[in-house]
Amino acid sequence: MSHRLTDHPHLSTLVQLTFRNPASLIYLGLVAAATVFVTVDLLFVTHEDASFSGVWLFLLAAPTVFLFFFGSSLAGAEAGGPTWFLVVALVVSVLVQSLILGWFVRLIRKARPTRPAHPQGA
Repeated sequence: MSHRLTDHPHLSTLVQLTFRNPASLIYLGLVAAATVFVTVDLLFVTHEDASFSGVWLFLLAAPTVFLFFFGSSLAGAEAGGPTWFLVVALVVSVLVQSLILGWFVRLIRKARPTRPAHPQGA
């Protein structure tokens, strides 16, 4: 007996809000494009000074990613923490923000008054 993600209504809703609406898809597309840009810049471009290309990822993950940094500094971690922590913080932040965007889109759609399909008197 196989269990699919759609068999669990709460998980299915979270996936739908995070990955299956236009606002979240645009946001995730921007994050993916920035990730490709940063990866290419870090691997294939030589710089005399440090590259600031990674800033784009943090700007796209803001403000949620800063909550991770604040929490890690409260726990006594050094500035930013180890690389694995930065990657996890970025990924979780992006997913949380995509979920929030999906929830916001759903909220706006529910709040919008419905209009009849045909104008009255036509």
